[in-house]
Amino acid sequence: MTERIKLIWDFRGPSAKQTAAHHAIHLKEFADTEKLQNFLIGSEDISENYSLAYFVVENHLMQPLRESLKPHRGQHYDEN
Repeated sequence: MTERIKLIWDFRGPSAKQTAAHHAIHLKEFADTEKLQNFLIGSEDISENYSLAYFVVENHLMQPLRESLKPHRGQHYDEN
C-alpha cells in the first residue's frame, strides 16, 4: 500500500466550520484542475470554534503540494 500524507489547515473562531468547509471546496477545485487522482479532501469539526480542512495525498506528491498550497501542518495518514 502507498504511504499517504494528510495536509491540514486549521481554522479557529466562530466561523471556523464555514471557513474549513469553504477551504475544502477550493482544495477540490485545485485537485480537479491539476488532474490529481487517489486523494481525499474534506473538513472536520473538532469543537465549536475549531475546524480543519484536509487533503490526503500520496507521499510522493507531498513536497510539491506543500510548497504550493502552504498547509499549516501535516501527518501520516492511516486509513484505519
